[in-house]
Amino acid sequence: MPAAPADIHLNRELSLLAFNERVLAMASREDVPLAERLRYVCIVSSNLDEFFEVRLSDLTEDMRKDHSGPAASIYRSVLGRAHRLVRRQYALYNDLIMPALEQRGVVILNHAQRTAEQREWVRDYVQREVRPLLSPVGLDPSHPFPQVLNKSLNFILNLEGKDAFGRPSATAILKVPRVLPRVIPMPDTLAGGKQAFVLLTSAIRAHLQDLFPGRTVTTFSQFRVTRDSELTIDEQEVHNLRQALRMELTQRHFGNAVRLEVLQTCPLPLQQLLQDQFQLPGEAVFRVNGPVNLVRLNQLVNHLVQADLRWRPFLPAWPARLERGADIFAALKQGDILLHHPFQSFEPVTEFLRQAGTDPAVAAIRMTLYRTGISSTVVDLLEEAARRGKEVTAIVELKARFDEEANINLAERLEAVGAQVVYGVMGLKTHGKVAQVLRRELVAGQPALVPYVHLGTGNYHSETTRL
Repeated sequence: MPAAPADIHLNRELSLLAFNERVLAMASREDVPLAERLRYVCIVSSNLDEFFEVRLSDLTEDMRKDHSGPAASIYRSVLGRAHRLVRRQYALYNDLIMPALEQRGVVILNHAQRTAEQREWVRDYVQREVRPLLSPVGLDPSHPFPQVLNKSLNFILNLEGKDAFGRPSATAILKVPRVLPRVIPMPDTLAGGKQAFVLLTSAIRAHLQDLFPGRTVTTFSQFRVTRDSELTIDEQEVHNLRQALRMELTQRHFGNAVRLEVLQTCPLPLQQLLQDQFQLPGEAVFRVNGPVNLVRLNQLVNHLVQADLRWRPFLPAWPARLERGADIFAALKQGDILLHHPFQSFEPVTEFLRQAGTDPAVAAIRMTLYRTGISSTVVDLLEEAARRGKEVTAIVELKARFDEEANINLAERLEAVGAQVVYGVMGLKTHGKVAQVLRRELVAGQPALVPYVHLGTGNYHSETTRL
């Protein structure tokens, strides 16, 4: 058989970027409600974060080893396409979506647009809610560049003058805590009949000078660094997967840098300082025309009150064969029940587990858990079943990317109430909905354990089933 041509396969990274181009295309469609168009912009940002954290790390390492080989060529090709996607993303945000929202009475006010009363309100907000949490660091021999968390918001500043101790440090770093909201609603009494918002970055930027008494802030920029976040576990050598993952998770926020985002107005000397610090080539620097983290604008979407800015709410149907409150086991004896999510409700699945947990005839519940969410009805039901004396076994997939810590905590919760927790099969990934309930019944006049099973794609995350 002749060998297949070398170019028969699509490049994986370019294919993922092409997918996100299609997602972003939804943000340009006029038949999509405005808030949902903004949400698509945010989704692309979230997807790109994971793309850089997981997919680009290997390419970056290969490029660093050989600056002129095939890996470097692929790296530049991928980064070039990523830059085009990001430019399109910010153009949609600045030129189409936000102007259209402004016509509907939704505005994000920068410092120049704010009235004297609005500026006073912002100043008071920063003094009360923000400044006590900020700790700027001036860079000098005794204060080296601080550790910067993965995807955290930061400012870099050039300063003139000396601090209170007479030190002439010229550069400072300001970390912005993640506990602070990135989108701040302005009181209706100051909004002039509109829904007005202030970005946290704009509020801090307007009062940077207040953080450095006696100094002059000459230039500055927001910045955000994305780091390699892929966990490296050698499953053949690991004796305790949970413990190994816990140790790896402590390092995830400080992996090698793979992308740097700065403002379009960032002075080149500040950009170069950051590039040198994070050891990144120019291709990995994204100069953006707007907030360096569009993901957090999901907060704006959630604040919008005009119903027609969103998709109409959808209420999933209840399956016709199953009455609300009916005995699910009796219904299943009559035949299988097919559920089509999200058009049909996920609630019958949770009701199946709820009835299993309280039914005296049920002896055991076994199920897979891949992603469930931080607050999970399914996990609550399993805990309650275990407390009632049921034999509960859960296969918890610890390798659910970016949910590893949540799943470790979930496993510990279940073990604390006596459930048996296992972690699947080494080398394979548990990714699907599988639950089995064993119920004591009479079969042909003889007692037996009768299995009832739920099967499905995806995971037992009740919020995801609505999307």
